[in-house]
Amino acid sequence: MNQVTSSLPPAVTPYQRLAARGITLPASPAPVANFVSHVIVGNLLFLSGQGPVEAGGVKHTGKVGHDVSVGDAYRHAQLTGVNLLAVIHEALGDLGRLTRVVKLFGMVNAASDFHAHPQVINGCSDLMVDVFGGTGVHARSAVGFASLPDQITVEIEAIIAFE
Repeated sequence: MNQVTSSLPPAVTPYQRLAARGITLPASPAPVANFVSHVIVGNLLFLSGQGPVEAGGVKHTGKVGHDVSVGDAYRHAQLTGVNLLAVIHEALGDLGRLTRVVKLFGMVNAASDFHAHPQVINGCSDLMVDVFGGTGVHARSAVGFASLPDQITVEIEAIIAFE
């Protein structure tokens, strides 16, 4: 199994790892329709899909493989991961309570002949491993869709275990 590991020592907190990457968590994005950003059942946190929305509200849109490159979409998936982390922080009060990123489900607004969905969603996966080390390694799906809400480039949802 090929797993990426973080380059930072395990004693570093998730917040220190974010700071080392120059990332400050934004406010948790508000849901865009009739749903909540997360639901807790037992020790599992289910996160609703998040998209590549900047702290100022700018949404990254377009069709990956047509007018958006794989590299740009990878960065959009990273941004989406930051938004997922903001929801986790809001829900748990401390990213340090996370014991495992269980699963990510990544959706790509893709051209019909696009085939690099996993490389795009790696943007979020790589971030989770960088921030949480081995507990950030997760199961994952990366699939293409004909469209996503507001034509955003990616949407990612997550399942998180915590204590």
